[in-house]
This record gives sequence, C-alpha cells and structure tokens, in this order.
Amino acid sequence: MKRPPRIGPRRPRPRLFRPPAPEHLRRGIYLLPSLFTVANLFFGFWAIIDAINGHLERGGWLIFLAGILDGLDGRIARLAGASSAFGREYDSLADVISFGVAPAILAYQWALRDMGRWGLVVGFLFVVAGSVRLARFNIKVEQSDPRYFTGLPIPGGAAAAVMLVLVDPAPVIDPRFKILVGLYLLLIALLMVSDLPYRTFKNVGLRRRWPATLFFVIAVVVAMIAATPVVTLAVMLCVYLVAGPIEWLLRRSRQRSLHPGADGR
Repeated sequence: MKRPPRIGPRRPRPRLFRPPAPEHLRRGIYLLPSLFTVANLFFGFWAIIDAINGHLERGGWLIFLAGILDGLDGRIARLAGASSAFGREYDSLADVISFGVAPAILAYQWALRDMGRWGLVVGFLFVVAGSVRLARFNIKVEQSDPRYFTGLPIPGGAAAAVMLVLVDPAPVIDPRFKILVGLYLLLIALLMVSDLPYRTFKNVGLRRRWPATLFFVIAVVVAMIAATPVVTLAVMLCVYLVAGPIEWLLRRSRQRSLHPGADGR
C-alpha cells in the first residue's frame, strides 16, 4: 500500500552536530594574524630587555625576528580575508614598540649613551619619526598606491638601525663615530617621514606562475644568508634604502619627459 504524498514543506531532520556558520569561521580567522602581532610585540619587548641588560647582539636579532613576524601577519590576513580595522591599529601599536622604541634603545645603549642629552634627542626623534610614519600610513592606507609605501616603512628603519649593531656589537668608544651614528639615525628618521616611494611587495602573487630561474635566485639568496647573514642582510638593506630616492628620481625624469615645459612655468 502506497503512502499518500506529503503536502507542505518537509521538516528538516535534527542534526546532532551542526557545522559552524561562516560568520563564526571568519571571527576565528581574525585571531590568527593577531597572534603573529602578539609574537611580534613579545620579541620587541624582549629586545628592549636585552638592550638594557647589555645583550646587544641578541637584541638586534630579536628585532629582525619581530620584523619577519610583522610581515607574516599582514600576508596571512590578506590570504585568509581576515583584515580588519582592529588588526591594523593593533599592528601599528605593536610596531611602535618593536620597530620604534626597541631599536632606539638598542642604538642608545650601543653608541648614544655617552652623548648626554644629544643621545636622548636622537633616540627620541627616531621614535617620533616611526610613530608619525605609522599614523600617516593608517590615515592614507585606502588612498595610496598599494605597490608603494610613502616614506621608508618603520620595519626598514628599524633594520637600518639594528644592522649597525649587528656588524659590530661591541659598544662604540670613538666619539667621532658616535656623532656619525647619531647623524645616520637622524637620516633614517627623515627617510621615514619623507614622501619617497618604497616598494611594498604586496603585489607579489604566490599563486602566479614564476620563471624557474627565480627559484634559483631565491636559493642563492637563502644560501648567502645562511653563510654570511650579517653581510648579506646589510647589502640587501642598503639596496632597499637607496631604492626610494632612485624611484623618486625616475619619476621626476618621467614627468619632465612627458611635460617638458612644467619646470619653466
């Protein structure tokens, strides 16, 4: 005997285990990049403690490790679609500690401590330049070209300050060299608050097809970092520092070629 056809919508069967809603999943993903930011902040704080206690070389490497984590949290947030206003602001607050305060204290303990008030001024201006750089980035992040930073990014400024310490971790004794270190840090601070364009490398697609020779180049760079980490990183950092002024000059030359009478008005 056949059952009569059911009239009306069919009742769903009760499920013992329901899969999480997409909104719950997205909320969980937001935690992942924030954990990298917390790790970045931890290593920056650890670098400050090491700098105060005289462990300058380890403090410098901790700041470099914080920089790696800072690059990973943004990349993971973009890949997972977990970018948020909270994550951006929290990342900036962590960067002030790890790449502003920590390298300033490290440089102060290494070369600026015996310069008296001038050493305090140089270290303080470095921190101010880094914080201004971050505040300007947060304001103009939606308006600027995603391929370029406006001014030297604060992790790059921190690496420029730390690299001096890693080349020779012994505290500086020569007073003339201390003055050069102070001028160098002021130059880095000016680069951070300048309008020079620096590549972001955010448009490097990991899912794109790249030529096989690129993997060989990457392997060579990794091998050189493993063999001579300080020298290789110093060369790469110098190339990145001068890339901003070179890019600015190339833009000016293109504008002059397109508008030859612009300078004569």
